[in-house]
Amino acid sequence: MTGQSIIHTYRRYKTLKTHQITALPIVILMPHSACNCRCVMCDIWKDNKNLKQLTEADISGLLASLKQLGTKQVLMSGGEALLNTNFFALCRILKNAGISVVLLTTGLSIKANADQILEYVSEVIVSIDGDEPLHDAIRNIPNAFKKLKEGVEHIKNIAPSYRITGRTVIHRLNFRNWPAIITAGKNMGLNQMSFLPADVSSHAFNRQQAWTEPKQHEILIAERELPELSEVISDLFTQFDKEFRNGFIAESREKIQDIYHYYAAFYELNPFPFKKCNAPWVSVVVEADGAVKPCFFMEAMGNIRDTSLGNILNSNEAVAFRKSLNTSTHPTCVKCVCSLNLSPLTHLS
Repeated sequence: MTGQSIIHTYRRYKTLKTHQITALPIVILMPHSACNCRCVMCDIWKDNKNLKQLTEADISGLLASLKQLGTKQVLMSGGEALLNTNFFALCRILKNAGISVVLLTTGLSIKANADQILEYVSEVIVSIDGDEPLHDAIRNIPNAFKKLKEGVEHIKNIAPSYRITGRTVIHRLNFRNWPAIITAGKNMGLNQMSFLPADVSSHAFNRQQAWTEPKQHEILIAERELPELSEVISDLFTQFDKEFRNGFIAESREKIQDIYHYYAAFYELNPFPFKKCNAPWVSVVVEADGAVKPCFFMEAMGNIRDTSLGNILNSNEAVAFRKSLNTSTHPTCVKCVCSLNLSPLTHLS
């Protein structure tokens, strides 16, 4: 471990203890507010007409804070980040500052942008919702699966060792298709696949208000379907034993079983799965309009177009928020589907 990394690790320990952000390993940026899919479990696309996007000036303005806080990795999320016409200029600014960029994408345009992705992006995470017919139906876009598959295969043909992973939201419309999703991911050459349940209760993903019935139950697995979900999961453990053991499936069997427990908790059959999370202490979300959030699901606490990221993170209000936040009891955290628990010793490339 180098002297610089020892200092950064110390600062990460200090942040967790004092609630003052002195190290920020991960920053999540949303370069573009719109999306090129119309997914049934997300409302981002419904606001495509009200376009917001981060600029080169925004990213350049962040650099002083990112350098001071020792940021190692930026995750480009969205919306669809590649819709920002200056996306690779943003990546270039970050790369030149020694910060790695990870792209979370629908995959529809990765083939067209393959050369620049390989130059400026260290890893790609694609969303995959089913086999070809189901993926296209959930995404509400013709040929979405074909474009995703062609893009992954194109990049892999150019650079076979380049890391592309898949992320799948499991919900009422696709849980029966789970084995086919894993097979599809393997066949297109993904390095790994990850699974999480659907968020059906928060204001995230551009929901002006939290979903209620009947919208919630279009995505929420019904109580009568829970035995079938349990059976699907049990079959996964047998059918894909090798994939669990070799890490192709990122989650442990216990984490996959927790997807059942998450849905069962809505019917008070068990508690929501416990999640140890320190996201507000190790990461931050900057939305396409510059708004700064402690995580996807919490309220904004400032805007980078008004003041520096460092000042926002260590304002009296932000520090008080972290001091008072108990992620094991906070209503938003209890139902969270996307927790992060990053040890100060975790190395980010």
